[in-house]
Amino acid sequence: MKITFLGAAKTVTGSNFLVEAAGKKFIVDCGMYQGRADLELANNEPFKFNPEEIDFMLLTHAHIDHSGRIPKLYNEGFRKPIYAHKATCDLCRLMLPDSRTYTRNGK
Repeated sequence: MKITFLGAAKTVTGSNFLVEAAGKKFIVDCGMYQGRADLELANNEPFKFNPEEIDFMLLTHAHIDHSGRIPKLYNEGFRKPIYAHKATCDLCRLMLPDSRTYTRNGK
């Protein structure tokens, strides 16, 4: 098993981990960076993996620093399942439309 820390390392926002095991690739969270301007600019940087190659995503909870870049992930080709608790999904339906505008426009 290989785990690559792609966010929330040396900071507490932008949670994103790539797990490669048993011939599968999946990500845990796809969070938005918040806080300092240099962190927020990272929201528009390319992913360090090909979204089309990811088999599924595990979303731990709805906080925007764990879910906020899901629209960007989708826009870049991810079309596989996202596994999350029903309450997390309900909250994301309300929150993610705003993060889509944020990541697309780079505000």
